[in-house]
Amino acid sequence: MGFGPAIVTGGTTYYPRFDFKPASNWKISAPFDVPDEAFMALELSENALKNSRGVVRYPEEFNVV
Repeated sequence: MGFGPAIVTGGTTYYPRFDFKPASNWKISAPFDVPDEAFMALELSENALKNSRGVVRYPEEFNVV
């Protein structure tokens, strides 16, 4: 369907069952303090994160809470 990666926070026993791995495997980090094992990524298409690295940026609406 053309989707790239998915990034999630939380569920250290839930998300891995769907093949989510620590985002740090791709040198991707959260813009806030979160344990490495709780900030995860999944490639929804092959090599979607191959050349990715850096800090995830969320839309401004996420900063309101």
